[in-house]
Parts: sequence; C-alpha cells; structure tokens
Amino acid sequence: MATDHHNIDSNFFARLHTEFTDEQIVELGMMIGQFIGFGRLLMVLDLEPKFCAVEGD
Repeated sequence: MATDHHNIDSNFFARLHTEFTDEQIVELGMMIGQFIGFGRLLMVLDLEPKFCAVEGD
C-alpha cells in the first residue's frame, strides 16, 4: 500500500479473504494507513532517527 497501491487487485483481496473477514481487512487497512501516514509525517518534520541505538555501547 505504501509504494504501489494502484496495483492492489481483486486477487490480492481474494488471498486476504482466505485468512481474514471483511471487518478484519478494513481494520488492517486502517492500521496500515495510519502507520504509513505517521511515517511520512515523521519524515516531513525531520523526526526520523538518524541512527539506531545499540545496547552495550
């Protein structure tokens, strides 16, 4: 969804329906959208971490 949402087709949803209900698919889509949006907001505000902390340093 983050890089190529225009190419999500009915086959993708058919595969999702083998594991999830309609309600679960909507909830999953909402959560994915929130995470994508939050990540983009962090990038725009330059709040992304510049490095990953490593324990033991």
